[in-house]
Amino acid sequence: MNPELCPRCGQRNQCAQAESATAVSDCWCFSAAIDPEALDSLPLEQRNRACLCPICARGLTPRNPPG
Repeated sequence: MNPELCPRCGQRNQCAQAESATAVSDCWCFSAAIDPEALDSLPLEQRNRACLCPICARGLTPRNPPG
């Protein structure tokens, strides 16, 4: 699994931590409200492995859903 891609839609997740080899102090996801249903929609093996993108994190329909 690529940590730079959203596990829900496959688009870049824009996570500063995933794009950096060292710890970062700020990223959009640090203060974002993540829709619990968006997390629940992921298979167990994909949870806590990569950030959702901002669209999926808000529980919106991804632009290019996988499949």
